Amino acid sequence: MNLPNKITMLRVIMIPFFAFFMLTDMVEGSKYIAVAIFIIASLTDTLDGFIARKYNLVSNFGKFMDPLADKLLVSTALICFVSVSGNPMPVWGVIIIISREFIISGFRLVAANEGIVLAASWWGKIKTTVQMVMSVFLIVNFDGKVINIVENVLIYAAILLTVISLVDYLVKNWNVLDDGKM
Repeated sequence: MNLPNKITMLRVIMIPFFAFFMLTDMVEGSKYIAVAIFIIASLTDTLDGFIARKYNLVSNFGKFMDPLADKLLVSTALICFVSVSGNPMPVWGVIIIISREFIISGFRLVAANEGIVLAASWWGKIKTTVQMVMSVFLIVNFDGKVINIVENVLIYAAILLTVISLVDYLVKNWNVLDDGKM
């Protein structure tokens, strides 16, 4: 396993620790530990991709696992948000975002069955970045008029980008499903 793939796997390993600190009341300052873990995990997404491209270590495993690790991290955060009292993330937004991730993962499985590896699109990368920034704000969840406005803008931008990236992905890759029998 090459270095970028190890970094991706580190991100996956960090997810349960993030969830624990996000949801626990037993540790003083747990939300700050959770946000630190989330930020480090999010930064590994940039780091593994940079190393993979710079040193020509791009692999099919990385093309598959890197976006899956992002989905797991963000989905875990979203589920935690709806579990935490006073968090502004709407349940319907969580459903839209996680549904998109299941649809794209299913698409990737169909493509993989045909020997095709579908890499993340730019829309998907922008969506993931906005979701991660939104998540940082929602983990800390400071109270204040300006912060609340920023949180809401990020929430609705993340939902909108989720829908845009889904449509873009489906349009660009519809041929994967079209086997002439539909």
